[in-house]
Amino acid sequence: MEIKKINYDFSVCKVADYTFVDFESKYCFVGKTDEENSMVCITENTPTNVIEREDGWKAFRIQGVLDFSLIGILSKLSTLLAENEIAIFAISTFNTDYILTKKENYEKAINILSSAGYKIV
Repeated sequence: MEIKKINYDFSVCKVADYTFVDFESKYCFVGKTDEENSMVCITENTPTNVIEREDGWKAFRIQGVLDFSLIGILSKLSTLLAENEIAIFAISTFNTDYILTKKENYEKAINILSSAGYKIV
């Protein structure tokens, strides 16, 4: 299985609404519930109406389209990282999963996954 490094800095944010979100940005993940409007975006694209934010995240994704019948992929990755005391922020899309780690743990996370047999691209 291939892991693709994504060469951007990301921010995890809570926003008042999505008025100022740049949906044309290369990466923009939004989540809306009855309690909040949240998003993950490239740090330089953080909207002006942010209520709270946490900067300093880096990301990678599982390369390719994952069939919904596949079981345990995200679990295996998160377990490997948790065993090495690396916290993650996971995002699932229709095609695949994205994993964010804090910048200071990113290269360590990539090295752990590489050592476990994942191909890093």
